[in-house]
Amino acid sequence: MEGSKADQDRVFDSTNLIVYLYNWRMPLIIVSLVAGILAAVFSGPSFIDPLFESTVTVFPSTTNSLSKALLPQKFSSRGQDILEFGKEEEAEQLLQILNTDEIRDSIIQKYNLMKHYEIDPSGKYAKTELYKTFSSNISFRRTEFMSVEINVLDTDPDTAAFIANDIVALLDMVKDRIQRERAMQGLKIIQGEYFALKDEVQVLEDSLTELRYKGVHDYETQSSVFNEQLATAIIEKGANSAAVASIEQKLDTLAKYGGTYVSLRDDLSYMKEEVVKLKTAYDQAKVDVSQSLPATFKVNNAYPAEKKKYPIRWLVVALSMLGAFTATLISILIWDTLRSSRKKA
Repeated sequence: MEGSKADQDRVFDSTNLIVYLYNWRMPLIIVSLVAGILAAVFSGPSFIDPLFESTVTVFPSTTNSLSKALLPQKFSSRGQDILEFGKEEEAEQLLQILNTDEIRDSIIQKYNLMKHYEIDPSGKYAKTELYKTFSSNISFRRTEFMSVEINVLDTDPDTAAFIANDIVALLDMVKDRIQRERAMQGLKIIQGEYFALKDEVQVLEDSLTELRYKGVHDYETQSSVFNEQLATAIIEKGANSAAVASIEQKLDTLAKYGGTYVSLRDDLSYMKEEVVKLKTAYDQAKVDVSQSLPATFKVNNAYPAEKKKYPIRWLVVALSMLGAFTATLISILIWDTLRSSRKKA
């Protein structure tokens, strides 16, 4: 009878859960402790290599163009502030560059990560495994402050710090290379347009010089002066005088070449303005090809971590014990329910 009563006490009753857990305390405690001990052992450095984390934080710059930042901007109200941090768009651009194959492959080659990650290079999917391990150990993210964080995990704290700092250097190098290539293309285009326009200006100036040799120097002024002189000469010396004939000849020359002169003069004035604009753009392009500004503001350098980032042993032990406790409790409930059902049958 006592055994039967004890069995009834052990049957799960939702209104008396604490009593039920107390009745089954020994198996629950023993299984949880064993799971905790095993978790503590197997999460140690003998079984899992600890990982150390190094972090670098950078802010994007608003511009990498030295010409736009420092040279006078003739046709804009102000240049760009080289000390101003970039916004969301610039931060996203940095993330795109950080995820390029060029940076990834440079780091892999420099630190021989295939060997460092203990990946068999002759394996069928060696590169896939290498890139997957690289992505799991090295990550980039944009913060809520529009900065970019570079996080590196590695079994060696010094290596983690070196990789993080090298990635920042590569980031500046890659962005600088991309912009220099574009600046070089722009320089070639603007250089061709600039010198072609200068040649056109020279042709117009030569044409105007020829007209000046013919006596056309300033069409409007000369026309007004010659007409006044003609009127005076007619009044003073008569219509058939040599002075009148000379002035009429000059007026004929103005009539013949005046329209051409005005057209050439106006075209030359417009083209000279365009030359000034192109000269400014040409000078800026030359500066952008030869000089550049860093793509980032580095907030801090990466340093070797003193404490491991992973695994967090106490968390592993706690979750293992909780999991073991839950699994044991469920097993007991199932077993107890089945046993109770058989007795009733």
